[in-house]
Amino acid sequence: MPFILQDRSKLHYRVIGHGTRVLLAFHGYGQSSSYYQSMERALGSDYTIYAFDLFFHGSSTLHKNDLPLTKPLLKDFILHFLDKYKVERFSLMGFSMGGKFALTLVETMPERIEELFLIAPDGIKTSFWYNIATYPGWLQQLFKRTVVKPDIFFGLLRMLDKYNMVHKSLIRFAHYQMDSTAKRLRVYRSWVGFRELNFDIRQIVKLLNINKVPVTMFLGEYDQIISPKRVGVFVNALDQGELVVLKAGHSNLLSDVADLLHRKRKSN
Repeated sequence: MPFILQDRSKLHYRVIGHGTRVLLAFHGYGQSSSYYQSMERALGSDYTIYAFDLFFHGSSTLHKNDLPLTKPLLKDFILHFLDKYKVERFSLMGFSMGGKFALTLVETMPERIEELFLIAPDGIKTSFWYNIATYPGWLQQLFKRTVVKPDIFFGLLRMLDKYNMVHKSLIRFAHYQMDSTAKRLRVYRSWVGFRELNFDIRQIVKLLNINKVPVTMFLGEYDQIISPKRVGVFVNALDQGELVVLKAGHSNLLSDVADLLHRKRKSN
């Protein structure tokens, strides 16, 4: 896979499709750029999709000297990429945690964006658990210890499940993402490594409206991670915003959106 190198950090990507328009795509937590292969039949004839491995995922690596990831560093990576391929304007797609990467580019280079696709994006609303994981001091150290000693964490999950305090799909999601030391370490590195990717959403809306960027938001009706009620207000504030709600949960939403776009393309 090709990659962009900044000092000792590498951002890998794969090329999907052969269309004349350029789409930069960022996947969700626990995935890799390969998850965008499902978009080829839906968008591959209209777009050339450059799907990036997020840091701590796939082949991308963020050197310790570049921790935490900053918005200027991510912008430099993408500017390097755009210069390499002589790209002036491009579209963006971000799923789940990849929404933070897409929103960073909206914030740092809005005049170059043609359209924005957000699929159950993180970054518009920050969760309570994310705030705990990235909080400086003893709470962060406690979470770090969970990587090697997860008994307290799983005990908390059992209690939440027993008293029906959290939706069962969230319990399953947490179990799956934390059931090995390697997965727990990735959770910790991602949450702490991306802690500076936070946004003033009013400013994001203003930039999108000023630059007349069409935005399509895809959400899952049964999604307990990024629920429609948490991000619907964002779409309503846009001059060119469209909200599409699918009868789906969170984990498979990217492929469900690909299927929807493929059906739309066939019917046109």
